[in-house]
Amino acid sequence: MITILNYINGQFLPPVNGRYIDNIDPATGTVYGKIAASDNADVELAVQAAQKAFPVWSKTDIIERSRVLRKLADLILENIDELAAAESQDNGKPLTLATSVDIPRAARNFEFFSTAIQQFASESHANAGDNIHYTLRQPLGVVACISPWNLPLYLFTWKVAPALAAGNCVIAKPSEVTPYTAFLLAGLAQKAGFPDGVFNILHGDGPDAGAAMVAHPGVKAISFTGSTRAGKEIAAVAAPAFKKLSLELGGKNPVVIFDDCRYEHMLNETVRSAFSNQGQICLCGSRIYVQDTIYERFKRDFVARVRQLTVGDPKEVETKIGAVVSKQHLQKILYYLRVAEEEGGRMLCGGKQIFPQGRCAEGYFVEPAIIEGLANHCRINQEEIFGPVVSLQSFTTEEEALTAANDTTYGLAAVIWTENLSRAHRMAEQLQSGLVWVNCWMERDLRTPFGGVKQSGVGREGGWEALRFFTEAKNVTIKY
Repeated sequence: MITILNYINGQFLPPVNGRYIDNIDPATGTVYGKIAASDNADVELAVQAAQKAFPVWSKTDIIERSRVLRKLADLILENIDELAAAESQDNGKPLTLATSVDIPRAARNFEFFSTAIQQFASESHANAGDNIHYTLRQPLGVVACISPWNLPLYLFTWKVAPALAAGNCVIAKPSEVTPYTAFLLAGLAQKAGFPDGVFNILHGDGPDAGAAMVAHPGVKAISFTGSTRAGKEIAAVAAPAFKKLSLELGGKNPVVIFDDCRYEHMLNETVRSAFSNQGQICLCGSRIYVQDTIYERFKRDFVARVRQLTVGDPKEVETKIGAVVSKQHLQKILYYLRVAEEEGGRMLCGGKQIFPQGRCAEGYFVEPAIIEGLANHCRINQEEIFGPVVSLQSFTTEEEALTAANDTTYGLAAVIWTENLSRAHRMAEQLQSGLVWVNCWMERDLRTPFGGVKQSGVGREGGWEALRFFTEAKNVTIKY
């Protein structure tokens, strides 16, 4: 049994209240550890430690801050096998995916921002005559980073790396569903040489630990990734206190496929964009719109490819679809599949809970589902399911596809498949989405802004956007 403790002021500490939450392996349905159930008392300890550490860390030479972040990146790669195994066990994702994507990207986040902070420059504006204006970029103080369960270490480090690089002290909370790799990261941060109190990691649920972090007057900014519902609750508390907010929330992402696409490449990538990580990525394409001239061909080929995906034990190399993250989430997905049938949808494949043989017989597995015959206003096409469920619809004209793609309260990501350059630019400009991929999916450059519009969030992460968020601008004017 693994006990997940808080990491506060450079020490591993039990929760003040003495309470713990069960940690469950979604592939087997068994409890394999316990997680600190922190509350406002633990948050108070972490804030005090961070406030004490801030004056020194914020004035630490940028080269030294960079060195410590880079050391942590190296330690992540040195421990990739242990971290990947923990990520797979905690989340249910295939071990091969955690090894090839999640953990390397976590290391890359620290590596990138360790270098980016050295290039982060402020502005100056000289007037003809006798004055000059220049901008200082100063760290905020104590900031809170709250990350989700779908890409546990990947998104956790995506937040804390720029915050630390900019000179802030951090209180970070991973999801209580997937805390294991953040716990292991704390030990690596200790080895990397972060001063006590600079990087604190708390565990626990949203209503207790997360809410206390958001409400604490000593926390100056909140970076949150999670559901739109939770984002609204955070904003309701943080906005009246004038805290800086970055909210990366839900998505219901369209994939628009025209008949002039590179068909085989499109088909491979559309399968990947629909079902990677069991569809539990905010960027997955869950609404697929296909031009009517190739709709029947695409439907046949897409269904055939998806039926070939191996669902089962995340430890097996051939597994492409692992367990969904929890029993509660499995029940949510199965509920939406029932809703799809009630709304008149036709299940082209999948959509059933499965019970693999062997150690995973009691795990949380569901077949990837493809549904057609649902109008755009149906719940399946409007509400975020966050699982291996996609819908298919046909369209005739570019205008029809654009209208359907934008017909949702979300606006995180979109994919366009076409070889027509003019059409690609027109569509990209008019899609109500924070990110648009043309003839690809999930191609990421850490220098670029990341975030959504409408109910998909507020603010941007990545590159200079992240470093600007975690600093305050101060203009200085000198007359000479």
